[in-house]
This record gives sequence, structure tokens and C-alpha cells, in this order.
Amino acid sequence: MNKITIVFGVVLVGLGALGYFGGDPEHRSPTAWIPAFVGIPLIICGLLALKESMLKHAMHGAAVFGLLGALAAGGRGLTKIGTLFSDDPDVNKRATVMVLLMFVICTAFIVLCIKSFRDARKRREAAQQEAS
Repeated sequence: MNKITIVFGVVLVGLGALGYFGGDPEHRSPTAWIPAFVGIPLIICGLLALKESMLKHAMHGAAVFGLLGALAAGGRGLTKIGTLFSDDPDVNKRATVMVLLMFVICTAFIVLCIKSFRDARKRREAAQQEAS
């Protein structure tokens, strides 16, 4: 799961870069980097998790960052989803799409984390039963 965490972090940093550099240069906003602010800690946690002694703490930290990213993006994106159906040319649909993409990416990461944590618990319980 540590390598998957690094991949998700890189994807979020890439989403931030795409949001910032992919838009109109006259309307660039530092808030486009918000996915990267979640992705960088994920990368760091994933790298820390490569060391076996740091695995549990790093992955739980990564799950927290992923959850915070999902909550922040979901709170912002889901309230603005109506803008995607607007005919108003002044409405920034691109920003809404980027926020919703961050929400989907972070939510997928959290789902994978939960599955990984459950699988690890089952493995530990099975190993304890075999040892008994």
C-alpha cells in the first residue's frame, strides 16, 4: 500500500499542477495547488512507510491526509456541482471539475486504505490463531 500511496500523491500533485498551469494565465490562482498540498504529505507518508518500523504510523497518517482531502474537496465540490450545468459563461466550470476530481481521487484512496487496514487485521488475527 505504500507504493500506492506514493502514486496517489503524485497524481494529486499532478492535478494541482494541471489546475494551475492548465488554465488561463490571466486567471491563475494559488488555490489550484490545493490537491498538491494533500499529495505531498501522501508522498512523504508513502516514502516513510517503505521502512517497516514506520509502516503503520505512516499509513494511518496517509489515511488522515486522504480523508481531510476528501472532506475538503467534497464539501467544496459537491456544493458547486450545479455550476457544471450552468449556461453562464462567467461560471468557472474548470475549477469545479478539478475539485470533484480531487474528491474522487481522495475517496478512492480512503477506500483502498480501509480495505488494506481490514486485510492487515485479518492477517494478524489469522497469525495469532495459528500461533495458539
